Amino acid sequence: MPLVNMRSLLAQAEPAGYAVGAFNVANMEMILGTIRAAEACRSPLILQVAQGRLAHSPLALIGPMMVAAARAASVPVAVHFDHGRDVETIGQALALGFTSVMIDGSHLPFEENLALTRQVKRLADTHGAAVEAEVGQLGGSEDDEEARGMLHSDPEEVRALAEGTGVDAIAMSIGNAHGLYKGEVRLRFSLLETARRLVSTPLVLHGGTGIDAADFQRCIRCGVRKINIATASFLAAEGAARTYAEQPACDWFRLSAAMADATRSNVIEHIRIFGSEGKADAS
Repeated sequence: MPLVNMRSLLAQAEPAGYAVGAFNVANMEMILGTIRAAEACRSPLILQVAQGRLAHSPLALIGPMMVAAARAASVPVAVHFDHGRDVETIGQALALGFTSVMIDGSHLPFEENLALTRQVKRLADTHGAAVEAEVGQLGGSEDDEEARGMLHSDPEEVRALAEGTGVDAIAMSIGNAHGLYKGEVRLRFSLLETARRLVSTPLVLHGGTGIDAADFQRCIRCGVRKINIATASFLAAEGAARTYAEQPACDWFRLSAAMADATRSNVIEHIRIFGSEGKADAS
């Protein structure tokens, strides 16, 4: 199947009531493992990299690899630029063939977030790409540079952003956080429920690592159609590398396969929770 636009994946998920998993990758092994998981489950997929990780995974290198992997996949795959910080870098991702981008203006005053999102929407439109935006900052940090406190999203701002920009997806803060949760996860489902009544725009849940299956599925029932998983995949690949390194005889290629296989297992687990298994062939 060809590389697809994220917009079409979310549109297909809406009437069927499932979420599409959006999995962050950092190297070839993670790309391979993620694609193989989606193919094994016959699931649509969003493959993504965050701007905060580009120091370790340069966009000019990992971007073309992601796009090529998506084009070669036997299931529909969108390639997404996660947590874009500036228009220039987002433009670079679009030029490489990314089919969706996120502009994260959640740290800005709302009117500035709105203006920046409109600018990115105009740029993405010239490439036929989808756009995700965010209202309300998540706790934790996407790139480990700076821990942030929690600021829950205002559903009225979700509506204003949707109506003022026409974006394809909006990420909300409901008690979710990037990285590993330091205590009990307490999600405010009422915020999702209210936003769902106000907008038809697909909602996005970031900070998925550490949320249990029941809470994921409740979020999906409340209108979440894209769920981001990053830390769980990174930990899976790292754990496989550590375990393999303890063996008396090692070589790079078996290590590479171990990291890909561990990523694959983690992605399969989440795909099944999100309800997208078998949906690649449903349309």
